[in-house]
Amino acid sequence: MNKEEEIMSGVREVFNKMASLNKSKMEVSLKGYKSSEVHGVEYIGKMTEPNVTKLAEAFYMTRGAISKLTKKLMEKDLIESYQKADNKKEIYFRLTAKGQEVFDIHETLHKEFRDRDKAVFEQVTEEQFNATLKFLKNYSNHLDTEIQKQNADDKS
Repeated sequence: MNKEEEIMSGVREVFNKMASLNKSKMEVSLKGYKSSEVHGVEYIGKMTEPNVTKLAEAFYMTRGAISKLTKKLMEKDLIESYQKADNKKEIYFRLTAKGQEVFDIHETLHKEFRDRDKAVFEQVTEEQFNATLKFLKNYSNHLDTEIQKQNADDKS
């Protein structure tokens, strides 16, 4: 296996282990909600003036898929839509009280997971952090470029 394959394999392995460890606690604490719904609540809770376009970009999904997701979230009373007085065209979303509860539970769980894994991160040097972050940013930028190419090809 070459270095690139080792890195990609390692990233997948770490991601799968995290997902496996976190899954049962998430399912118990957020029973009745799908992962996509919880992450929709998370994004809406963290974004400034979230709308379908911003959510589609954040999720790397189509606007149609986001419209379906936001409809489900509204049906479950997790979010509500609103318009600004000066812009009746654009529809924005915000959390309801019930949505804020789901958001808070999700944030608490993520803090627990970070606390669980803190011992590993405390051993990482500043140089290792910086090198890892630089690599991730470079790779993410590369993938952004590839996504833009794919989207341009899809429109042709």
